[in-house]
Amino acid sequence: MNRRSLLAACLSLACYFGVTSAAHAQAAAPKYPPHSLDNTELRVLPTNADGRSYQLHVHLPASFGTDKARRYPVLFVTDGYWDLATMAVSYNNQVYDKVLPEMIIVGLGYAGQNLDYGSMRGWELSPVRLGMLNFGSGHADKFLASIEKDIIPFVEREYRADPAQRFLGGSSLGGLFTLYAMYTKPELFKGYIAASPAVGLDDDWLIRRARDWAKSGKPINARLYVTGAEFEWPKFLAAIKRYQAALPELKHPGLTFQSRIIDGERHAGTKAESYARGLRFVFAPLAPETGPDKDN
Repeated sequence: MNRRSLLAACLSLACYFGVTSAAHAQAAAPKYPPHSLDNTELRVLPTNADGRSYQLHVHLPASFGTDKARRYPVLFVTDGYWDLATMAVSYNNQVYDKVLPEMIIVGLGYAGQNLDYGSMRGWELSPVRLGMLNFGSGHADKFLASIEKDIIPFVEREYRADPAQRFLGGSSLGGLFTLYAMYTKPELFKGYIAASPAVGLDDDWLIRRARDWAKSGKPINARLYVTGAEFEWPKFLAAIKRYQAALPELKHPGLTFQSRIIDGERHAGTKAESYARGLRFVFAPLAPETGPDKDN
C-alpha cells in the first residue's frame, strides 16, 4: 500500500470512528423529562361551527382528586398558551396564604402546533375591527357564544365546576374581551380581571358601550379589577385612564370595582401584578380570610 492509499484509509477510519463515537455519545446522553405545570392537563374540543378548534389548559386545585363531592369556582383566562402559568403561580401562592379559595383555572387556547397566535386571537378577542391589521377581527360575539354554549358546559360537566361561581380574566385584547363580556352577558360571570385592556380601539368603542349600558340602568352584579401599566404606549394608557375615570361616574348598579396603574411596568410586564391583585379582589367574598370559611 503506497503512502497516499494508507493516508486515505486512515482518514476513512477516523471519519468512521468519529461518526460512530458521536452517534454513541448522542445515544448515551441522558434524556431529561420536560417540565410541565403540576395539576394541569390539556383538553381539545371538537371544531365548532365557526371552524375554531379550541384547546383548554385546565389547572386543577390540589384537593380535586381527593374531595370528590366538592364543586369549585372556575376562572377562565384568555390567551391560555401565554397566561395560564402566570395566573396559576399567583393563584397557588395566594391559596397558600389563605387569601384565595381553591378553584379551577381554564386557559383558553387553540389546538395545533406552530400556530400564529397573533392572528388567531385577533379574530375573536376584539369586538371591533383592528384597523389595517389583517386579522379578520371583530368576532368577539362568536367567541363569547362559544364560551357560553361549548366551553362552559364542557368544563362544568368534566371538572365539577360550580356554575354559580364563574370568573373571567385577560390582558390587552383579552382584557378588552373581558370587558366586552361584562357589558354583553353580565350574568355569565361573577368577576372580571381586565389587565391593560385595549379600550381605546375604534375611538373608545368599549367606553361608549359602557356609557350606553349605564343609560339603560341594567345591573352588573359582579366584581371588576382594571389595570394599566405606567409605561404603556401613551395613547393606550390614556384610554385605560379614561375608562377608569368613567367607572365611578357610570354607577353601574351592583358593580364593585377597583382600578390600578401598575408602576414601573410596560404592557406585558403588568400581567403578574395585575393578575395577582385581580385574583385577590374579585375572589374576596370567597376567600378563607374574609369569606364564608374565615372561621376554619
